[in-house]
Amino acid sequence: MQPLEPSPPETGGTANFATTRWSVVLSAGRRGEPEAQQALALLCETYWFPLYTYLRRQGRNAEEAQDLTQEFFSRLIEKDYLKDVKPGRGRFRSYLLLALKHLLADEWDKDHAQKRGGGIIKTFHLEDAEARYKSGLWHSLTPERAYEKQWALTLLDQVFAELRREFTDTGKETLFGQLRLYLLPAETAPRQEELAAQLGMSVGAVKGAVHRLRRRYGQLLRQAIAHTVADAGEVEDEIRYLVAVLRS
Repeated sequence: MQPLEPSPPETGGTANFATTRWSVVLSAGRRGEPEAQQALALLCETYWFPLYTYLRRQGRNAEEAQDLTQEFFSRLIEKDYLKDVKPGRGRFRSYLLLALKHLLADEWDKDHAQKRGGGIIKTFHLEDAEARYKSGLWHSLTPERAYEKQWALTLLDQVFAELRREFTDTGKETLFGQLRLYLLPAETAPRQEELAAQLGMSVGAVKGAVHRLRRRYGQLLRQAIAHTVADAGEVEDEIRYLVAVLRS
């Protein structure tokens, strides 16, 4: 389950987001450094399915979409495309989509596609990818809009997973299971008085727990967004854009 749209982020605290994921991108471009493999794995995890979705909406079949996605990330590594990326060039998601379009414009030879699971690239499971693709509502979206929407959903999935991990690590997984509904639109969550009775807590304690949950979710969302832009000053604009993409 993922939140349908992000909780409003708190203002302030800009210093917490001074380091963006552009540092991950730049690390990925330094192939000889120890951080490069981890950085590449993170980039693949975040962007491979949005790119796969773009390719499927463009009319590629499932096998072609997987092979092209593998080939794309392989070329990013083998040809050191990331070494010349600069934060000032704009949003990283836009850079990746443009790079993929350049790959498609070339005479791509399927016989030379990266074998699935080869090299540094995380294995892309075709059946899982296709099941995920078919479960989405992509039929009415352009390839570009499908890519951006899946990027937004992937980002929220990662934020939600991190929030759940924090609760689990502190032995509060059961509480998280009860509180997570309050990250969804208000009409889907139970009344806080009802939850307080179920948990044997005061209403005030439940309200405090919900407030802390939403605040932490907002913080993690801002961190995740900050990782995808050139500087912290762009975070709020990007969050507004993410919300607009999810509502479109």
